[in-house]
Amino acid sequence: MRLARAAGLALAALLLWPALAFAQQKGEPGRFDHYVLALSWSPSYCEAMGERAEPAQCAAPRPFAFVVHGLWPQYTRGWPENCVNPAPFVPEPVLRAMLDIMPSRRLVLHQWRKHGTCDGADSAAYFAEVRRAYERVTIPEAFRRLDDYRMVSPGEVEDAFRAANPGLTPDMIAIACDGRRLTEVRICMDRTLGFTPCEEVDRRACRASRVVMPPLRESTGAK
Repeated sequence: MRLARAAGLALAALLLWPALAFAQQKGEPGRFDHYVLALSWSPSYCEAMGERAEPAQCAAPRPFAFVVHGLWPQYTRGWPENCVNPAPFVPEPVLRAMLDIMPSRRLVLHQWRKHGTCDGADSAAYFAEVRRAYERVTIPEAFRRLDDYRMVSPGEVEDAFRAANPGLTPDMIAIACDGRRLTEVRICMDRTLGFTPCEEVDRRACRASRVVMPPLRESTGAK
């Protein structure tokens, strides 16, 4: 009985070894396979969070549409996070320079702590990479501004992004939702910021047949 139990434990440890080895790789700055650029539909965030939403994003004069949630280093399976603790300081000019596409100081600092520290670069270089990734993607004209609620299928949004971005194929993009609202478009990029397949990210895509995109809020300062 004891011999059989010992053999069973040894077999279990052997089977778990690849997973344990994989887990030990997590958290090393600069060691990852590709990026995910996450573009959030800001009106969905503001509506879902209500009074808890970031005022800088949801109550500022400028109404935001798609904004950068983050640029996330990824493994083929899984992802690293919080690779340096405490995270190095982000200089104020670097932080302020990101607020046009990441409209919250808290968001910028959170993304640096959780994901940016896994990139292997300092904060200035990492956020420069975030901006380059954002500028590589063309937001479809139909989704640059919405003045009313719009029901869409995830496939419709994905097709629009693919049409606007030559080289982007179905296995390189995933639409995320909270069950009712479209929340994000996630685009996979290699380490040179070219579009790349990402099977695991695609598997976590929204499975709803239809979701709503809330409109940009009204603002007298908007044009």
